[in-house]
Formats: sequence, C-alpha cells, structure tokens
Amino acid sequence: MTMPPDRIAAARARLPGAFQAPLPVRLRRAAAWATFLGLFCYCLWAFNFSPARIWTGLGRLGDVLAFMFPPYVWTSWAEFSEILEGLGETLAMAFIGTLLGAVLAFPVSFLGAKNINRLPFLRHTVRRGFDVIRAFETLILALIFIRAFGLGPLPGILAIAVSEIGTFAKLFSEAIENTSEKPVEGVRAAGGSRLQQIRFGTLPQVTPVLISVLLYNFESNVRSGTILGIVGAGGIGFLLSDRISAYKWDEAWSIILLIIAMVYVIDWLSGLIRQRLIGDQPPAA
Repeated sequence: MTMPPDRIAAARARLPGAFQAPLPVRLRRAAAWATFLGLFCYCLWAFNFSPARIWTGLGRLGDVLAFMFPPYVWTSWAEFSEILEGLGETLAMAFIGTLLGAVLAFPVSFLGAKNINRLPFLRHTVRRGFDVIRAFETLILALIFIRAFGLGPLPGILAIAVSEIGTFAKLFSEAIENTSEKPVEGVRAAGGSRLQQIRFGTLPQVTPVLISVLLYNFESNVRSGTILGIVGAGGIGFLLSDRISAYKWDEAWSIILLIIAMVYVIDWLSGLIRQRLIGDQPPAA
C-alpha cells in the first residue's frame, strides 16, 4: 500500500531528519566528492590538460590521418613477403610464448590450489610467487631480455612465456580449487592413489576451463606481440615502428589493417575451437 503524497509531505515536514542521511554521513560524502574533484582537477593541471593543447593535438592528428590515406598497396612480392614474415613472426612468438608459459605453469598451479596443497605456508608462498611474476609487465620483461639476448623474436617469446607463467598459474589454480570433490571421493573409494584422484577426479572437470584460458590468452598475446616488436623484439611491430619512424604513414596504416585482420581471424578461429572443444562456456577472466 502506498501513502498519498500529502501524507508523505506532512511526514517530511514533521520529521525532516528521517528523510535524509545523518549529518556525519553527509559530511563524509561531501568530503569524498571534494577529494575526488580536487584530485581530478590537480591531474588536469599537472599534465597540462588545456583546451588549446587538445585543439593543437587534434589538428596534428588530422594531418597524420591525412597522410595515411589512401593505404599503401605493395606492388612486389619482395616488399609484401617482408610484411608476411613479420606477421608470421608475431604469430609464432605468441604461440610459443603462450605454450611455454602454460606448460611451465600447469604443474606449479597445483601447489597453489588449496584442495590439492593442504600446507597453508607453502600454498601462500607459491601464490605470492605468482603475484611477483605477474607484477612485471610483458613490455618490461621484453626490454630486459633484449638487453640479455639481443634483438629479435627470442626476447619476445621469453617475455610472453615468463609473464604467462604467473597468469596461467593463478588462473589454473583457481580453476582447480573450484572443482567438485565428489568425483575425487569416488576415485578414492575405488582405491585410487592421490595422483589417480587428481588425474581422474580433478582434471576432467578443469580441462575445459584450462583450454578456454589458454585460447583466450593466446589471442591476447597476439596483440601483445605487436607491441613487443615496437621495442625491438621482432615481429610485425618492428616493421610498423620502422615505417612510422620513416614517416611512411600510408604503409604504416596498411600494416595496421593487416594486424587488425590477423587478430580478427585468430579471434574467430579461437572461438570455433573453443566452441568445438568445450561448448559455449565463457572464457575465464
């Protein structure tokens, strides 16, 4: 039953405090909003976020976009083969780096799952190790490996692999923790060993999730491989950076279009594989 508006107005006039938040709550809200607006305005001032600068930048961006059109069309196989080789290098970097990261992370992920590793100290230590690895951005790892191994795809592969060890190990261990214990209890009741309980009770449940995570991260690493190439880790990103440095904007735009097409095809094929193997389950985040 709803009250008529006149009775609500009378109640509001008689007990105004019942229709608004208490004074301390309102003060905290006002302080929070003032802090947020103050921090926002300070960031605009500290980074010289002025309308004049934005207007000037938009004009320069328009000049760059004008140089990109029409896109460059390669007229000889020698030119186009170099671009295809760069795309292939980026794809290979993502594939090998993702595969190495998954292979190394898979056995370690069991140590981070509480239903497998019953030692809290060891489990938490392993988990913090995952966090330490994930704290290093792939781009930073690539710069370090470039100093160690030189230019080329190898530093990119190692950067992706090391970064994925932390990511895969965390996601795999969480997937293992979310499995049901009933199949494991059935294997145990049949006399199965601890290893057999994991093999026949846990792995069948978690395999679809692992495949989904693997495919999703491979798609992401294809995009990351482009960025790694820009800093010297080989692949199509290196060629893109070279064209931009030489102010060949039309050719750079053509390379960007090919990168977009490659990512789209990889995403489409990955979706088909995921649907074929594991159905319509969404990828783990």
